[in-house]
Amino acid sequence: MKNLIFAARLIELPHHVEPNGELVVMEGDAVIPFNIARVFLVRAAIGETRGRHAHRKCSQFLVCSAGRITVTCDDGFEIAAFTLDRPNLGLFIPPSIWAEQSYDETRSILTVLCDHPFEEGDYIRDYEEFKSYKIKMKEQE
Repeated sequence: MKNLIFAARLIELPHHVEPNGELVVMEGDAVIPFNIARVFLVRAAIGETRGRHAHRKCSQFLVCSAGRITVTCDDGFEIAAFTLDRPNLGLFIPPSIWAEQSYDETRSILTVLCDHPFEEGDYIRDYEEFKSYKIKMKEQE
């Protein structure tokens, strides 16, 4: 079946430490497994959960730029949780994976890179609709 939970994976980013600071590199296709079409930042209060959706076509790469965020991924059959707590560790999430982000620390910031521009029709925002979508995908295999 396309995009099972194991397709979501952590990727180490190039991290350069110098006496005057640090540099983390996020390059499309070289490090991130797609060309970058859109980037946005999300900040939420401690204890809040964001995301709660899946995409039909869009792949995402999530990096916690500050703080700590737990990302729960669900392929409709299995669930896996990933902790993002440093800016040189990112999580690749392919299409058709439901994702939720829990903000574990004050002032946590999530940087999201996408391979598609925003398109409302690409989002599946209802979990039951997502489960039905995944069952239909499995039947079409």
